[in-house]
Amino acid sequence: MALKESHLFQSHLQVPNKLLTVSTQTQYNFGRFQKSAAKTRAAFCCKIQASTLSVTANIVTIFILSRGKCGLSKCITRYLVAMAVADLMILILEVILYEIKDAYFPYTFLNYTPICSLNMALLFISIDCSVWITVAFTFDRFIAICCQRLRAKYCTEKTAAVVIIVVFSLSCLQNVPIYFIYEPRELIDNVPWSCYVKSSFYTSPLWIAFLWLESLLIPFLPFIFILMLNCLTTRYILMANRVRSVLRGNHSAGSNNDPEMNNRRKSIILLLAISGNFIMLWMVIFIYFLIVQFADVQFFETSYNDSFTIMEQTGYMLSCLSSCTNTFIYAVSQRKFREELKNMTKHCLTPITRVIK
Repeated sequence: MALKESHLFQSHLQVPNKLLTVSTQTQYNFGRFQKSAAKTRAAFCCKIQASTLSVTANIVTIFILSRGKCGLSKCITRYLVAMAVADLMILILEVILYEIKDAYFPYTFLNYTPICSLNMALLFISIDCSVWITVAFTFDRFIAICCQRLRAKYCTEKTAAVVIIVVFSLSCLQNVPIYFIYEPRELIDNVPWSCYVKSSFYTSPLWIAFLWLESLLIPFLPFIFILMLNCLTTRYILMANRVRSVLRGNHSAGSNNDPEMNNRRKSIILLLAISGNFIMLWMVIFIYFLIVQFADVQFFETSYNDSFTIMEQTGYMLSCLSSCTNTFIYAVSQRKFREELKNMTKHCLTPITRVIK
C-alpha cells in the first residue's frame, strides 16, 4: 500500500510541471475541478437534448413518488425522492448553469467568479449527495433483507430522513473547499470573470490531500460499497430461498405461490436495478480513475483522437446519464409506478385532445 500511495502522490505532483510549460492561451484541465476547452457541437447538442429529457424525467419521478401511491414503503420512498432531487440538481447545475450558459450567455452575472465558484461547489455537493444516497439506499435494503433484528429500528421513515440530512450536511462540509479552489480567469472593468483553478492547487500539500479525499469518496468507495453490499444481499436471499424451499418440501418446484419469496424477489429486483445501474454507468470512469494512477495519463486531455480521452469522456457521459435512468428503472420494475405514470400522462393529454377535437 505504501508503494501505491507513493506512486499516486507522485502522479499528482508531476501534473503542474506539464501545465506550466504550455502557453497561457491553452487551457489544460485537471480532474473534477476544471472543464475541458475542447468540445464538439454535435456532442454538445446531444448532451442538451439528453439533459432536457432527464430533467423532465426526474421532475415526473419526484411528483409520482411524493404522492405515495406506488406501493413502496415510506422509508424507500424517502430515499428514492432524495435521489431524484439530487439528480435533478446535477442536471440543472451542469447543463443549464454551465453548458447552456457558456454556449449562449457567456457574459452574464452567472460568469462572475464568486457565482461561478458557488455553482461548481453546488454541483459537486449534488453529485456527492446523489452517489452517497444511492449507497445509503443500498445499505438500507441490506439491513432490511439480511439483518432482521435491526430492520424494525433502522428501516423507518425517520431514520431515512436523518440519513439523508446527514449525507447532505457532510457533502456540504466536504465540498466547501471547492469554492476556494478557483480564481478569476480575467478582469473586465475590475470585475472578476469566469473560474480558473489556482496554480497552488497543484503544489500545496493541503490541496493534494483534498484531491486524494475527493478521489476516494467519488468514485472509489461508493463503487466498492455498493458492489459488496449487493453481493452480500444476493447471497443471503439465495441461501434463504433455498432453505425456505426445503422447509416447505418444495425444493424442486417453483415458488410462485410463496408470498414471502415473491416479496424478496421484488425487493432484490428494485435494489439490483438501481445499484446495478450505478455500477454499470460508473464502471468506465472508475476504470479510468485506476488507469490514471498507474499510467502516464491525465484527466481532461484535449486530444479527442486519443483512446484514453475517448474513454474518459465516455465515462463522464455515462456517469451523467446515471442522473436520469432511475425513472425508467421504476417504470420497468414497478407496476404501480407505471400505472401512476399512465394516469398522469392521460390527465395531461386530456385538455390537448379536447382542444384538437
